[in-house]
This record gives sequence, C-alpha cells and structure tokens, in this order.
Amino acid sequence: MNAMNIPQIDFYFIEDDATIIETTKDLFLGKRTVLFCVPGAFTPVSTSQLLGFEEAFGDIKDLGVDQVLCVSVNDGFVMNAWEESAGTKNVMLFPDGNGYFTQGLKAVVAKENMGMGLRSWRIAFIINENGVVEWASVEDGQRANASDDPYEKTTPNEVIIALKELNANNEAAEGADTDILAQLAAAGISPQ
Repeated sequence: MNAMNIPQIDFYFIEDDATIIETTKDLFLGKRTVLFCVPGAFTPVSTSQLLGFEEAFGDIKDLGVDQVLCVSVNDGFVMNAWEESAGTKNVMLFPDGNGYFTQGLKAVVAKENMGMGLRSWRIAFIINENGVVEWASVEDGQRANASDDPYEKTTPNEVIIALKELNANNEAAEGADTDILAQLAAAGISPQ
C-alpha cells in the first residue's frame, strides 16, 4: 500500500452550546490512532461497532495506540447525543457534519435509498504519529444505495490482529537493524 495521509480538515465540535473547531493536525499528530468511520450515528450496526471498540479499548491501547476515534457524517449535536446514549468513555466521537473528511478518504456513498443522503462507507484505519496510514480496511461492496451494511473487515478484532502484525513487523525490523550492525562490527566493517 502506498503511504496515505489523512485529509486535513476542521472538525466542528459542540461543547457547552459553543462550537469548537479542531484541525486534523491538532487531533492526530503525535498520537498513534485507530480510526473507524460509520454510516450514521444511532444506526444498529454502527452502535454495535462503537460499543465493540469501547469494550476492546484496553486491548487496543495495550498494543501501542493512544486514541480510538469514531467518525460519522453527522453534526456535533447528534454525535454528542449518541455518545451520551451509548455511554462511551474511551472512544472519542468526531462529527464530520459537512462530510469533508469522509470525502477526503474517498469513502462517501449515497444512502438515499434509506433517506440518509451522503454518508460514509464502513472503513477502519491505524494511523501513525505523523498522520500516515499504517493499515486500512474497507468493507466489501462499497457502492451507492447499498441495501446491505457489511461489517466484517472493520471490527475491533480485525484492528487488533492488524496491530499485532504491525507491531511484530516493527520489532522484527528493529531487530534486523541491530543484527546487521552487530554483524558488520564483528566483521570489522564500519557502516557509512
């Protein structure tokens, strides 16, 4: 996969009846992030996915993740109500009211057949501290006005499997660098 950066946009949060604007840079840089996008707040599958990530938060954090974020093409008032209704404490809910972030991810689909307008297809990411996507998974069949809502490739379990693989690969790469340097030193060769 080619390196992909997350879209640079402003998120509009509602706190104490005031609009707070946070940039993508402020929210993602310096933090390893798991991000998942859902078609809509309060929908049955999206709520199940949100609660699944809330339950798996400790395991995900133990694998070197600083934050877990859920994005939906809904406004800040709706996302606040969904967070309160779901009772989440660890997963942060992000409103993409204008859909610009979702558009930047190329995840926008029409859900007009359900009266929902433009929404996000279900997608999940692991993003490093520099805002570069380390891993991404998209549910099969991304298309406009789908009658189904697949949920197999963006589950907390799939993210945990991907994190374990990424961490193992990173550890192996670090070990390989050490081994090569040690072998060069033992052979009396100084790396340039």
